[in-house]
Amino acid sequence: MIDTLLSILFIYVFIVLGYMAKRIFKEQMHPKTLTLMSVYFLQPFVTVWGFSTARLHTEHIYVPLLYLGIIALLLIPTLFIGKIIFSDMKERAIFTIAGFVGNTGNIGIPLGIALFGQESVIYTTLINIANVFVVYIIGVYIYSRGSFSIQDSLFNIVKIPIIPASAIAILLNINHISFPPQIEEFFKMGAYAGIVLQLFLLGTFLEGIKIHHLSFRLFLGTISQKFLFVPLATLLILHFTDLDTLTKGVLFMEMMTPLAVANINLASLYDCRPKDVTTLILLSTLLFIPVLFLLSWIVEHQNIIFI
Repeated sequence: MIDTLLSILFIYVFIVLGYMAKRIFKEQMHPKTLTLMSVYFLQPFVTVWGFSTARLHTEHIYVPLLYLGIIALLLIPTLFIGKIIFSDMKERAIFTIAGFVGNTGNIGIPLGIALFGQESVIYTTLINIANVFVVYIIGVYIYSRGSFSIQDSLFNIVKIPIIPASAIAILLNINHISFPPQIEEFFKMGAYAGIVLQLFLLGTFLEGIKIHHLSFRLFLGTISQKFLFVPLATLLILHFTDLDTLTKGVLFMEMMTPLAVANINLASLYDCRPKDVTTLILLSTLLFIPVLFLLSWIVEHQNIIFI
């Protein structure tokens, strides 16, 4: 358990490095440049490498569909709860969607490797792709509150390189086209570079925020949703599926990952309190550290929990 926790905690070192870089170099360190490099050049490597780690089967496709189904099911009551709790439209939007846009890629993929081993990569990659749809359809709509049409939101998905890269990777996988070892290593290097850069990017966004400016109601509502209500509901839903314990464990883990950097991108784009969103990401990332102990315990007892 200690070895697993140490492997996971070292992930946070890259976040600290990003924070230090922004703190030291100030305006010379442009997060937007890092974002463009990550989204348009390195994230496709993460996807292609993920799909090359194992052959796709029916149960693999079922996992991201179940992930989307759980989010859709929980989003409906969240919309009504948000209207009751928050009168401010921007706080309501953050509460409604932020907890569902988890860090399934930057933290989820390496965390899956640390907790479940290499066999988890195919599942975490598929869930990360599903999360892209959550971000760029549901997320764009809720954060913008009508500034963009549904057609424009769908077009935003098409523009992201990770989508065509995923399509190509899936076609190669289902047609049993394998890469030579040299090319496999090439994609693996690009994938790990993409993961590290995204963790580094999160650190640059965290520099300069002021925690005391965050509404306590927004903090309590979003964090409770992320680490209490969503995991408990997910555990209940998984109880009624016939998935194996590994798959259930990966799904449960991904639902508990802290808030994603993508929340900042959308909040900034649509002027929806980006500083508050950044603070929530910081707090959820810090609170996720003790959650790691729970996840490690669950992994050790998953044959009992996920029955």
